[in-house]
Amino acid sequence: MAAASAVSLTLALPLALYGADLLGRRLRRTSRTAILISAGDLDARTGPTRGNDEVSDLARAVDSMADDLARRLRDERRFTADVAHELRTPVTGLLSAMDLLSAGRTEDIIRARVRTLRDLVEDLLEISRLDAGSETAIRTPVPLGTVVGDAIARTGHQVRLRLLPAEPATGPVVESDPRRLERVITNLVANAHRHGAAPVEVTIEATDEGATITVRDHGPGYPEDLLAEGPSRFRTGAAERGSHGLGLTIALGHTQVLGGTLTLTNAPDGGANATLYLPS
Repeated sequence: MAAASAVSLTLALPLALYGADLLGRRLRRTSRTAILISAGDLDARTGPTRGNDEVSDLARAVDSMADDLARRLRDERRFTADVAHELRTPVTGLLSAMDLLSAGRTEDIIRARVRTLRDLVEDLLEISRLDAGSETAIRTPVPLGTVVGDAIARTGHQVRLRLLPAEPATGPVVESDPRRLERVITNLVANAHRHGAAPVEVTIEATDEGATITVRDHGPGYPEDLLAEGPSRFRTGAAERGSHGLGLTIALGHTQVLGGTLTLTNAPDGGANATLYLPS
């Protein structure tokens, strides 16, 4: 009897270990898929699922959640693009009609509001193009000191530009798209002045594999939810810093097209840091 029990245990133990290992692999695959989805990869799926146990139900639920999130995101992007296209024509007409107004304080206010509306529509159109994933970078050797300096000058804001190392004055050179890079810098500088506080500093630093461009202000810093989740269109941050939505979202979109990264942090002694990394 004891011998029979030992034989049964010897046969059952490998099967139990195999079953536990198989269950563990299925759970780990589902867990990895959920982590990818939470990181923004809405194409991640657990794959074909067999069986009707709890693990299979969990895997199917994760895939269903990803399908629903992807559908909602597509609908949001389509709505953004449709609204922007529909508004572009009447806003253009309003701008033309502004020329018929006589000079005056009220008229100037109306012109400023219409220009703000036009800029919003153009930003929405730009986001819809970035969302489509069809944008490509036109790369050329870019002297960062020159291009970033020109972008800062176009904002009209007071900014202190620093190069590390200080020579050459044109700064490090990387292969990038100057038009997209200028758009990123102007948005980051404008955001720093609009929602932060002076002085605003831009530092360009050469690295072994490219360069970093850091835009720093001395205001209240980024809200915690923005730091945790990243830029999002129409995001409203802390009351003292205001809205961050479109400008940072566009900057992030162009950064991704350039093959770089955009990191948002708060400085230990106060203020917001936006660090753009560009590979050489």
